Amino acid sequence: MRIGIVCPYSWDVPGGVQFHIRDLAEYFIRLGHEVSVLAPADDDTPLPPYVVSAGRAVPVPYNGSVARLNFGFLSAARVRRWLHDGKFDVVHIHEPSSPSLGLLTCWAAQGPLVATFHTSNPRSKAMIAAYSILQAALEKISARIAVSEYARRTLVEHLGGDAVVIPNGVDVDFFAKAEPKAEWQGDTIGFIGRIDEPRKGLPVLMKALPRILAARPQTRLLVAGRGDAEEAVEGLPEELRSRVEFLGMVSDEDKARLLRSVDLYVAPNTGGESFGIILVEAMSAGAPVLAADLDAFAQVLDQGAAGELFANEDADALAEAAVRLLEDPRRRAELRERGSVHVRRFDWSTVGADILSVYETVTAGAAAVAAADDERPGLRARLGLARD
Repeated sequence: MRIGIVCPYSWDVPGGVQFHIRDLAEYFIRLGHEVSVLAPADDDTPLPPYVVSAGRAVPVPYNGSVARLNFGFLSAARVRRWLHDGKFDVVHIHEPSSPSLGLLTCWAAQGPLVATFHTSNPRSKAMIAAYSILQAALEKISARIAVSEYARRTLVEHLGGDAVVIPNGVDVDFFAKAEPKAEWQGDTIGFIGRIDEPRKGLPVLMKALPRILAARPQTRLLVAGRGDAEEAVEGLPEELRSRVEFLGMVSDEDKARLLRSVDLYVAPNTGGESFGIILVEAMSAGAPVLAADLDAFAQVLDQGAAGELFANEDADALAEAAVRLLEDPRRRAELRERGSVHVRRFDWSTVGADILSVYETVTAGAAAVAAADDERPGLRARLGLARD
């Protein structure tokens, strides 16, 4: 199958959606499919052979963050050229409601279109304001996917229609087989995320740290991600700052090694999350997880059975739970075991197969569609497809 995938956010700036698209593309390539990804990127940026640049992105406030998007006449021309050259059997666009390549592709593409919605935002002013523009484009979509029930709810409330829920995927074995790093072991807490983005929650963790260190002064916090390290520790007493180690941006291999090494992974995100891929990666690596009780995080952690939850933005609750877990190796071992079993449902062997099933559904003839209905009851209804 010839598969075209559209990434809305700049390939130069790593993020959950980009990682999802990268891993999805490489999964399909390993299966023997022909895959091309169109993404915003500086023209001089080294790209994987399957990625085509749609030109430089610009920063735009979007969903409580700053997204690097690509939109305009030049981008539209590159979209048309990519579609013409690709001759795709199916085109899979991500975040079609964002003002970026996905929306341009909706306007330009002919043939089967699949869309994945990642955003969870119950009060999206951007979606409400752009409804009339989006509706005409989104009518061309053959099937809709949401990465979580909360992303599906955002879609239904703002744009109508429905979607099948297929979560983000992860290569579980890649994380499970990573080698721990000795210098990252020994009473360590891990955090991975953009330091300069408040909704990733590092300020909440920093506020909790003095109480954690008062109970366990030997504990270290390891922080991986881009941003200003000095600014991040400004509110921390000077005598405690040596207990925080900033690792900067880390490779995929070092991210897996970090997650394999820490005694506890903390996800203090404050909102705007529709899924929580870092939780899946942490469970895959065998790290006990402590996360804010966001709806999306609770779903990923099986409502607290595969990882513990604390009250969102409550630094005292975070500190209390972290100290308790650090002092209870038996509980941490229990979380590792439960997480390692639970996380298998997010492996690409399952997630990729479900997405491929959607592709086959929208490209198949009437007989194949009927067979798919028999094998996966209700799929066509959840995708919002009409019968022939």
